[in-house]
Amino acid sequence: MELIVTTPHSTAAELIARSNRLGQDPKNTNYAGGNTSAKGTETDPVTGQPVELLWVKGSGGDLGTLQESGLAVLRLDRMRALVDVYPGLEREDEMVAALDYCLHGKGGAAPSIDTAMHGLVDAAHVDHLHPDSGIAIATAADGPELTATIFGERVVWVPWRRPGFQLGLDIAAIKAENPQAVGCVLGGHGITAWGDTSEEAERASLWIIDTAAAYIAEHSRPEPFGPPLEGYAALPADQRRERAARLGATIRGIASQDRPMVGHFTDSDVVLDFLASAEHPRLAALGTSCPDHFLRTKVKPMVLDLPASATVEESLARLQELAVAYREDYQAYYDRHAVADSPAIRGADPLIVLVPGVGMFSFGKDKQTARVAGEFYVNAINVMRGAEGLSTYAPIDEAEKFRIEYWALEEAKLQRMQAPKPLATRIALVTGAAGGIGKATAKRLAAEGACVVVADLDLAKAQAAAAEIGGPDVAVGVAADVSDEAAVAAMVDAAVLAFGGLDLVVNNAGLSLSKSLLDTTAADWDLQHNVMAKGSFLVSKAAARVLIDQQLGGDIVYISSKNAIFAGPNNIAYSATKADQAHQVRLLAAELGEHGVKVNGVNPDGVVQGSGIFASGWGANRAAVYGVEEKDLGKFYAQRTILKREVLPENIANAVFALCGPDMSHTTGLHIPVDAGVAAAFLR
Repeated sequence: MELIVTTPHSTAAELIARSNRLGQDPKNTNYAGGNTSAKGTETDPVTGQPVELLWVKGSGGDLGTLQESGLAVLRLDRMRALVDVYPGLEREDEMVAALDYCLHGKGGAAPSIDTAMHGLVDAAHVDHLHPDSGIAIATAADGPELTATIFGERVVWVPWRRPGFQLGLDIAAIKAENPQAVGCVLGGHGITAWGDTSEEAERASLWIIDTAAAYIAEHSRPEPFGPPLEGYAALPADQRRERAARLGATIRGIASQDRPMVGHFTDSDVVLDFLASAEHPRLAALGTSCPDHFLRTKVKPMVLDLPASATVEESLARLQELAVAYREDYQAYYDRHAVADSPAIRGADPLIVLVPGVGMFSFGKDKQTARVAGEFYVNAINVMRGAEGLSTYAPIDEAEKFRIEYWALEEAKLQRMQAPKPLATRIALVTGAAGGIGKATAKRLAAEGACVVVADLDLAKAQAAAAEIGGPDVAVGVAADVSDEAAVAAMVDAAVLAFGGLDLVVNNAGLSLSKSLLDTTAADWDLQHNVMAKGSFLVSKAAARVLIDQQLGGDIVYISSKNAIFAGPNNIAYSATKADQAHQVRLLAAELGEHGVKVNGVNPDGVVQGSGIFASGWGANRAAVYGVEEKDLGKFYAQRTILKREVLPENIANAVFALCGPDMSHTTGLHIPVDAGVAAAFLR
């Protein structure tokens, strides 16, 4: 018999196109939320006979960016046979492992918990989505009545049930019993729709979503969150961002007591309007309902219970009190519901912190996770608005939330995640980072898992470097004149607003004037010292405030120079300021150690490749001093070293990573020479 080799099926391509359309519109579903499927026939490459298959979005994927590799492909005959061996609700989790025995072919994604819903429902195409409008109906106290009123017989109410095999059986039965229906509202959760064709399923999904949204818009009561709360209105934009930057480091420290977190700040109108309304304390305390929401936001947020008119000092003190209370409350929640085989508590810190008048801080293991957590809480606010506008918001109870949050299947998913990179959750600020040593350092830190703020005098170049490194979830570019105290403060504030705080600061910004003593002017001296000696002092001072407020320790690294040790001709201003920087390392290491902050330095030899300093005239001047062609300066420097190697920007970046990485946790006050061996610059 001839072996048949199959190519990607048109059904799968059609499903991917539908999924992408649905997932790319936030009104339809949240990031990585929901799943879609299609059934079709393909030739079995082993038997040569037709076989019925199910293509379904796999575990952990995102509809908006779904590709074929994100689909699980299962044999329908084997899936349907599972009904006959289903051991009942108490053992339904076992069915997830059984799905692996239904897979067709190799590769593809792992089947998700919702696979049974897609396979057992007698429809060729099924969409399960988490639209704000649909969840608003699903979480309303009179959701069944609203479903009948809004949709008639075309949509059926399904009482809350945790996702799994039994829910798939329930929806399959409802579909069979209601041939006129095009979908259902899942109590406390979302919607499911179906169709005989991909177009029919998509049309049904959009009809449910849009019909619910239109009904809410037309029938919602005024002020669903209650009347404005006096003193809680949003501060002006500049004031709230200034306040957010001042509070951000402390809030990140609160959210990172169990494990370090990266942060994201949002001051959208949705958040500010919610926090300005009288009912926000009650609604926030009820928590979110859709599993996709609370798995990323925790069951409820931490809310600062002070008006926007409170001082920064009052807010900081109250946040610390609330953090203690939040941890105690979360521990009590865990203790109320944990059983003998429950996974260990995963941390009691908040993932969402709401500050009236200012906005929302959200947290996660990386920037994307933190940003998405914030997006999910915005979804939750929209859901609460819809439910309160028509009825009363009534999410699933906390026992059900706990069953999902500490589900063995959810724990297994977490255990399958890749180990974090060495600098994961660390937030780095690199000055002078648009090129040369700074850019190489920023790239290396990002490659090791850090979020990076690329600071440079030239904003366009800083932004271009950040985009090259990885874009806004990895790196952001900011403008900064390090000799200007206000500009430095703004730079550090930008870091806090971008990623939640700071952990790692690299003082790299610099310039150099190659002149003899008699040719060096007072203006030359001042310029050299303002940028490097004063500049690194200002950056370290502003960053230290954040590091101390966070209480998470941290690193400050100075890119000094072998010239801090070595005395050479015609660079009095440059070498003197490098000696100043070198001693700042020692002074700050002694002062900041009590806060867990390490301060170290790197002493390079001349780095010619990619250097803005050398390109701006320093290279020509140094070449003239040494009597070589400028193009040969790097080779000249290499030949005067013990190892006869040219020092490259990447070599300095490697040293910075070594100082800040996990293997040098007990080293501070050190200067590492990266000069290929210059005996005159040996540390003594």
